[in-house]
Amino acid sequence: MPTRDSTTPAARRQSLPTSLKIVAADEVRRQIFEGRLRPGTRIDQDRIAEQLGISKLPVREAVIELSAEGIVQLEPRRGAFVATLAREDILDQYWMLGVISGMAAERSAARLTDADLDTLASMAADMESATSTEAEELLNHEFHRVINRATGSRRLTAEIKTLSRAIPQGFYESHAGWRESMTHDHHEIVEALRVRDGAAARRLTEEHFRRGGDQAVALLEARGFWSDAGA
Repeated sequence: MPTRDSTTPAARRQSLPTSLKIVAADEVRRQIFEGRLRPGTRIDQDRIAEQLGISKLPVREAVIELSAEGIVQLEPRRGAFVATLAREDILDQYWMLGVISGMAAERSAARLTDADLDTLASMAADMESATSTEAEELLNHEFHRVINRATGSRRLTAEIKTLSRAIPQGFYESHAGWRESMTHDHHEIVEALRVRDGAAARRLTEEHFRRGGDQAVALLEARGFWSDAGA
């Protein structure tokens, strides 16, 4: 099983987006989904700011954004706490992402060029031989981005981006079956797109993300995410 990313928060800051609020939100998500911040745990915003080497304001803005996502609960005069997320909440997140991504795949089936399809096939093959989780995640992101952009719909791509942001960088790095499941699904999606079968591309994409949800729940279970929450 691959080891967890040992990169320090300060070092990750250099590789993440320039908005400090986004950097802080990504770090809090990461700590939640790694199981370091459990449901009901108070989020030490001062400590997060110190870890990242930033001021407290972006962290406060980040927890407000995360409260809108439903993974953080704000309590007046008490602070920010990790929300009591149920397993169904995680599954619903992936279900919603899968439905919208499936719509994008169905629409893109008629719009992707032959060059686009060759690029997708190449990326799916490259994921099988990737030597790092960072390379796998980059290829995975680019694979779906090619499909989503082919829709020509700003609205669809914006919704997909919003839903995807709730899944932190490196989340799957210690899940032993992630690469095999991902590459198998991607090859099937490419074949459906190549024969311009939009309905199949939609179905396969939805199933791909539903499996991702199942893997996410299994990974959080293994990390003891719900062990003290009674969820």
